[in-house]
Amino acid sequence: MKDIIINYTPHETRIAVMEHGQVAELYYERQKERGIVGNVYKGKVLKVLPGMEAAFVDIGVERAAFLYIDDILPDDVLFNASESQNSFRKDDRPPIEDLIEEGQDILVQVAKGPIGTKGARITNHISLPGRNLVYMPAVTTLGVSRQITDSEERQRLKEVINRLRPEKAGFIIRTVAEGRAEDDLKSDLNYLVSLWDGIVQQFQELEAPALLHGDLDVIFRSIRDILSPEIRRMIIDDKLQHKEVKGFLKTFLPRYCSILEYFTKDVPIFDHYGIEAEIDRALGQKVWLKSGGSLVIDQTEALTTIDVNTGRFVGQESHEKTILKTNLEAVEELVYQLQLRNIGGIIIIDFIDMEVNEHKQRVYQALKEQLKHDKARSKILQISEMGLVEMTRKRDRENIARYLCDPCPYCEGTGRIKSISTISYEIFRELYRSRPRNKNGSMVVYIHPDVQEYLLNEPDLTKEVEQSLGQSVTFKPMGTLHHEQFEVYVY
Repeated sequence: MKDIIINYTPHETRIAVMEHGQVAELYYERQKERGIVGNVYKGKVLKVLPGMEAAFVDIGVERAAFLYIDDILPDDVLFNASESQNSFRKDDRPPIEDLIEEGQDILVQVAKGPIGTKGARITNHISLPGRNLVYMPAVTTLGVSRQITDSEERQRLKEVINRLRPEKAGFIIRTVAEGRAEDDLKSDLNYLVSLWDGIVQQFQELEAPALLHGDLDVIFRSIRDILSPEIRRMIIDDKLQHKEVKGFLKTFLPRYCSILEYFTKDVPIFDHYGIEAEIDRALGQKVWLKSGGSLVIDQTEALTTIDVNTGRFVGQESHEKTILKTNLEAVEELVYQLQLRNIGGIIIIDFIDMEVNEHKQRVYQALKEQLKHDKARSKILQISEMGLVEMTRKRDRENIARYLCDPCPYCEGTGRIKSISTISYEIFRELYRSRPRNKNGSMVVYIHPDVQEYLLNEPDLTKEVEQSLGQSVTFKPMGTLHHEQFEVYVY
């Protein structure tokens, strides 16, 4: 069973999905940084790049959005769904310059939000999610969630939607639609069709770039997408939000009213449920395993590496069994961290080297099994001879570290600064380069206080430098200098 814990403030909303008492998913939304995934825009094509089979589109946000050729539909298909869209295959599609042109107005939806320095990814394949259905106006197909396994129920739902849907309208029946009455499905369907009609009308009336439809805020989006019979409780710590959600549930989802709770304790809600501690853990580079082993997680722009170490764990059996136990424990924790941190892209996992092939297969199968419970799609390769696993995981939103943290202004994101001894020797080399020809001169060096403290503790070193230079050198601390900065003045 799962719990939804909602921490609301006027400036920020945080939602944690707890599964068996452990944080499974985290969602953030800040009032000044509202997400744009799911929003529908009237955009203007800025540049078409035939060599990349892509285009940049102005949708009215900070960075131009990226539109790939696979995500483009001709206007006659987008606004008049037909079987021709279903056969708009890669083999027979025209080149991108024949599909769109610079300066053209285009209807798009944000499929993936901006990540790092990259703009949003957009698509012409519009999909409008409701509680029970997802409406796809540019297709005519009808799909059913694979999680609805009862064949009779699947057939019933298909028959109901086939009877209700307008001609040339595509739908996906969501998991939560299982067992729903026809009236519920009809209400959802009519709402989505009217929503699309409104978007099309606005597209014809407004000038680009313009927002035509904004997705729900994170609380009501969670109710729409997460709320299901497996949710045991939904707890909110804000009285007004609790009242609004209660009213919404009474009107649209009365069966879930009983699970809604208002959190009244004095302690902050995320502290009470141990979520703050999990967030801090998700921001750390090292994650300790229960056995004493650890994961070291390094994230870069290109990929993420996860190194598995035995650490303090020595085991009570053979060395090989100790390694196997650590690797198996690491599998569960690293998949959890991938979900919690929202890590996507290329991921390299460096397991502890295993000599026994059977052990390698056990770890690989364990990893595959754990990833089956992950909502994000992933691909995984076999463990290599060097004990490495290469995998990819779909990146659907900014990972938690990038969302909550900025690159360190001190080290400029490298994660390292020069040691004090290294800086000291750089200063000495600069003194030799800058020494005056006049032997009677003097030199003054402004340095960071930490570097000055190091030099004060090394009087013999500075005395040797002065003797070699034939000059007197004065070191003065300046707190405003960067740790690696120094300034040399010759008098």
